[in-house]
Amino acid sequence: MPLLALLFSVSGIKASDDLVPTSNKGKVVKHTYYVLSYSEVDEQPEWVFYKLTASYVNGQASRTNDFRPDPEVPTGSAQLYDYKGSGFDRGHLCPAADMKFSRQAMSETFYMSNMSPQKPGFNRGIWKNLESTVRYWAVKEGEIYVVTGGVLSQAESHIGANKVTVPAYYYKVIYDPTGEKKMIALILPNQKSTAPLQSYVVSVDSVEHLTGIDFFPGLDDELENKLESRSDLTKWSFKQYSYSTSSSSASKTHSGTAVQCKGIAKSTGQRCKIRTKNPSGYCHYHQSQAPL
Repeated sequence: MPLLALLFSVSGIKASDDLVPTSNKGKVVKHTYYVLSYSEVDEQPEWVFYKLTASYVNGQASRTNDFRPDPEVPTGSAQLYDYKGSGFDRGHLCPAADMKFSRQAMSETFYMSNMSPQKPGFNRGIWKNLESTVRYWAVKEGEIYVVTGGVLSQAESHIGANKVTVPAYYYKVIYDPTGEKKMIALILPNQKSTAPLQSYVVSVDSVEHLTGIDFFPGLDDELENKLESRSDLTKWSFKQYSYSTSSSSASKTHSGTAVQCKGIAKSTGQRCKIRTKNPSGYCHYHQSQAPL
């Protein structure tokens, strides 16, 4: 198992490879705060894996919108022109809003290797709601691990000169290693829906069967079998994260007093003069200087 021989030193993950899914047909590519397995034949990842914490979600970095090919994909990733005029959104798999704590982290989510063709009603509707719910879980639990992607074996069509696969379904698998360990998985059709997210919950085992991917393969077998056999809805709150709400610890924001950024400006060698409410004490320009 060559993948399991790796130890990831990815800054934002800091986890051994026992949490990284298996790669069926993809090339494993490591970015600063997420890892993906890129399927060249589908021109998108079979999975994207990353850690998500409250501090990541609560950052202040602005959306960069710098969509571009991924230089780390040796065969070349999908291109902007593949999506142009297709009628499909460039749907993020690792959401930009999950990486607001760092401008670099935010920017890296706009690599085309992190995109998958999603119908606008899906991407801007129920998928967006699910992403928000996942952020709520990250803040509520403190730390979770997320794996997401399209079900590439269930292709609806293809778009662009590079024949980018349009998945008929998308999945998310979440592992909470804190407290009472738990997992949850969802499979959603690539279409507009007003159904409650709870109606799309499935077992992790069923996602593995559908995709051929082994999620979190290095966990203790007994624990893995127990958590993956079913998703217990009673252990998860289906609320959407609100950055502007401070009514509970699960949705608190930077509503405290702004302080001077602790970062050092490279141009002057002096302390940054920007004031920030970021819990790290560093503004979004100097998040890279914050201790991990």
